[in-house]
Amino acid sequence: MREYRLVLDDRAVCLLEGPAGWGEYSPLPGYPCDPAAAWRAAREAAQQGWPTPLRAAVPVNALVTRGPVDPAALAGYPAVKVKVGRPGDIELVAATRDALGPDVALRVDANGAWDLDTAALMIARLSAFDLELVEEPVATLDDLAHLRRRVSVPLAADECVRTPDDARRLRALDAADALVLKVQPAGGVRAALALADLSGVPTIATSMHETSVGVAAGLALAAALPELRYACGLDTVRSRTADVTHQPLVPIAGVLTVRTVTPDPDLLDRYSGKPAVSTQARSS
Repeated sequence: MREYRLVLDDRAVCLLEGPAGWGEYSPLPGYPCDPAAAWRAAREAAQQGWPTPLRAAVPVNALVTRGPVDPAALAGYPAVKVKVGRPGDIELVAATRDALGPDVALRVDANGAWDLDTAALMIARLSAFDLELVEEPVATLDDLAHLRRRVSVPLAADECVRTPDDARRLRALDAADALVLKVQPAGGVRAALALADLSGVPTIATSMHETSVGVAAGLALAAALPELRYACGLDTVRSRTADVTHQPLVPIAGVLTVRTVTPDPDLLDRYSGKPAVSTQARSS
């Protein structure tokens, strides 16, 4: 394999080129992701490729992180996610629902920012806006299981599920209605599919704000899931200022077409900190 060490948007990215294609290693600073799992994901993409897709296109959600809300930017998406867990949450969600109208699915993501009582209170208040689900309202599976029995809005687990034992425990606790999975923390597309199966709940594939190479792995996961009940969080390339391809993975009318991504040599040169080197791939 060949290894390309890059810096894009002030973030270190390592791309692996192998017989099956391209993989990406790019842990996000401050986000929980075992480096060994991220290397496994990159090697899988480059050496093995991904499972046969079950669908040719994947619906994706738009993302709102702050106001003001632009209705034109959200047009055509089947679902919209609002990041919450900060002052002004109610107003931001209300403005988003007003911009969307009643027919578009609306979800919120707290990234584990709330304690159990705060989560129950906030979800009760936000339920007035007809939420599809709440992602990671609390930080642990135990709290998620308790919260699910106190609220009527469906809940999704995210960062609290990383291993097969976590997925089995989610199922045993009946802790969530859905599971959010990212390929790098899971250790690859096949490992993520195994977690989805063990959890026993519908899965939402999302990204870690990678380049188009990394997002292609999330798209491969979404395409290979036996069931795809929810729009996926894979519309993140457009939030970057730099990418490794002139044909980035961005949706049309809220849908991503399933395809592989091959970086463009001029962009690899532009963002390279060091020349490409041969590698046997990390064993960790």
